[in-house]
Amino acid sequence: MRPLTEEESKLVFAKLANFIGKNLIQLIDRADEPYCFRLQKDRVYYVSESSMRLGISVARPNLVSLGTCFGKFTKSGKFKLQITALDYLAQYAKYKIWIKPNGEMPFLYGNHVLKAHLGRITEDTPEHQGVVVYSMNDVPLGFGVTARSTVDTRKLDPTAIIVFHQADVGEYLRDEEALF
Repeated sequence: MRPLTEEESKLVFAKLANFIGKNLIQLIDRADEPYCFRLQKDRVYYVSESSMRLGISVARPNLVSLGTCFGKFTKSGKFKLQITALDYLAQYAKYKIWIKPNGEMPFLYGNHVLKAHLGRITEDTPEHQGVVVYSMNDVPLGFGVTARSTVDTRKLDPTAIIVFHQADVGEYLRDEEALF
């Protein structure tokens, strides 16, 4: 595992800032223990510094994973968040959306969120902003990017897309082999 380069750090933090905003500082400077990001085989891991020091003793080819996988760098050099980061995104999310029970299954199968499935949305959510998708019982289901702002969603018809799907907990079953 190696630390992220300056360019890699910018890509990771830009993507995370789209979802959690200024809470990004709380993600790094935690009260219990400092955490950091490390890169291993094009995957970015969020790991405590004490675990990272213990992981240094393991050779790179033998190290499979350490910490929580937040995402990976694609072949073109872009950073893609993975569903394994949902627990931290949900904890620090700035904008949230709740979907009705009839919209949970379509979302978990990888479809976008429609206005007909919208239960609640955080006030003043801008367009193209990262949001965490919750069920009406406050269970995080995944995350995506808003297609319209909160004000614009009120004027749309029920079949209009509100949130573009990026990841959901159904990926644990669908992409079981490729996820880790």
